[in-house]
Amino acid sequence: MPVSKVRIHEVTPDEAGQRLDNFLLAQLKGVPRTLVYKLVRKGQVRVNKGRVRPPYRLQAGDQVRIPPVRLPDPSTPRTSPRVGELIDAAVLLEDEHLLVVDKPSGMAVHGGSGVSAGLIENLRAMRGDQQRLELVHRLDRATSGCLLLAKKRSALRALHEQLRNNQFEKRYLLLVKGRWELGSRGVDAPLKVNQRQGGERVVTVDVDGKPARTHFRPVECYGDASLLEATLETGRTHQIRVHAAWAGHPLAGDARYGDEAFNRQCQARGLKRLFLHASALGFEHPVSGEPILVSAPLPAMLANFLDAIAGAGGAATAAAGRSRTKGPGSRGA
Repeated sequence: MPVSKVRIHEVTPDEAGQRLDNFLLAQLKGVPRTLVYKLVRKGQVRVNKGRVRPPYRLQAGDQVRIPPVRLPDPSTPRTSPRVGELIDAAVLLEDEHLLVVDKPSGMAVHGGSGVSAGLIENLRAMRGDQQRLELVHRLDRATSGCLLLAKKRSALRALHEQLRNNQFEKRYLLLVKGRWELGSRGVDAPLKVNQRQGGERVVTVDVDGKPARTHFRPVECYGDASLLEATLETGRTHQIRVHAAWAGHPLAGDARYGDEAFNRQCQARGLKRLFLHASALGFEHPVSGEPILVSAPLPAMLANFLDAIAGAGGAATAAAGRSRTKGPGSRGA
């Protein structure tokens, strides 16, 4: 593997405003995230000759020292044309500033942790003229649905500002164990990310964790399961999955926080994945300020599973509950 040289990079106005860790990940493509944090922690990365922390937001004119690192061999295949075409076919909305994709379940949003290339790497490889394409937010690998990407640094900054100010609308559809009898309810419980052996991340409700709030609304009941809509007020790792389990209603197909017996029952009925779908995403256009709402239909596997468990006379009611999610590419306030 080639080793890069020490570089001093002067932050341009277009690069200003982003976090140091995100800047380094873009500069050192293919380098593991854990190594980037290690370089910052040990002081090998400097800003204006001083130590800084990963959340530091770069200012125009900052001098960033980027240390030598061992880079992945560029000759090693990392992407797949077939995967790139699959992602390109899942575009819900696109203009010169941004891109919204209906991410499939099972696809990582970026490479790392044993994944050679994720959605972002495949899109960059397929669209050679869009190497500046960046993720605005993330979805878990097992989650499907609306994912927003920015094509320009200026758009990324504006959209990140909206995220920090809780101006995004994020809605999810999920199926949980048991009959949800809590009505429309907000779950306000701090979350803490813990590392298991091997680097696996596990999140728990912990008073020492970061503030996290999810609002759940019942959509339909299926006897031993309930379809809910969740709205995020914060965006913590595994937030919906942990909050639902903490409320006594773990998600169907959730191997990490779910109920094993319930998962086996669901699998026997045809569910082969986590039942969590990012059904709608609302934000203001980073340039025009126009309010945008993009929605992704429930994937066929999830819709078919609901029909299978609906029972006689229940399919129509269940379909009515799911119809709240608009079709691909819809826009509105």
